[in-house]
Amino acid sequence: MKTRVLSGIALGIITIGSLLAGGWFLYGLTLMIALIGMFELYRVICVEKSPLAVIGYLTAIAYYICMVATDGRYHMLLIVLAMMAMMAVYVFTFPKYKAQDVTMTFFGIVYVAIALSYIYQVRVLTDGIYVVWLIFVASWGNDTFAYFTGVLFGKHKMAPVLSPKKSVEGAIGGVLGATILGFVYGCIVSSRMSDIIIYPAVTFAVASCIGAILAIVGDLCASAIKRNHEVKDYGKLIPEHGGILDRYDSVIFTAPAVYWAVFLINHM
Repeated sequence: MKTRVLSGIALGIITIGSLLAGGWFLYGLTLMIALIGMFELYRVICVEKSPLAVIGYLTAIAYYICMVATDGRYHMLLIVLAMMAMMAVYVFTFPKYKAQDVTMTFFGIVYVAIALSYIYQVRVLTDGIYVVWLIFVASWGNDTFAYFTGVLFGKHKMAPVLSPKKSVEGAIGGVLGATILGFVYGCIVSSRMSDIIIYPAVTFAVASCIGAILAIVGDLCASAIKRNHEVKDYGKLIPEHGGILDRYDSVIFTAPAVYWAVFLINHM
């Protein structure tokens, strides 16, 4: 228990420090986390050192370079080239790899590297230093409220096979709690923000609500992949917490959700 608490505190300090620092520090840390997360996923499907995985890692690095060097102008080209390269490995080494190996390796680029890149993309937005916290308000706020609501009122299982302890009541409590946190947070920081975001409190509440809903999906998605491959944790990098994907499974979904929610709300 002590180890779990200490590693959780260390993870929190690193997360808070990187979000405050932003810039190249957050950029580099996000890329590193993405590559480790991809390695963990690829290890689950037993391709972590294969040519397919190498293509995945290189595509992720190239994606992050394009993100700052070209404003994302060549992102789609990279994705298409990665798909073609993986299919080339598949056919020229046939039958060494199965079709699902290729699809899961390609999936890892989008699921881990691209999704996590939105942490950095949110941070570099105008007022991003305030908006970026919504990712974790929605994700970890939802987890906290869902846990306590589930303990107190949980009766109906939400996904009994994937996560027996999760309840419908807990999910509702988590989403409502995260929405309220988003609204309160928006009220607190609105006076410090520019006028780019209209009605920050309302925008943050809606974005946090959407992020919290998708956080539940993200958590269950990570569990489903582990169940399919009969593993308990993605790794042991974070003592008593598992791997990067065990800790950031919901953030993978909330990061792009917050980015696009805030963008679309302010461009309606």
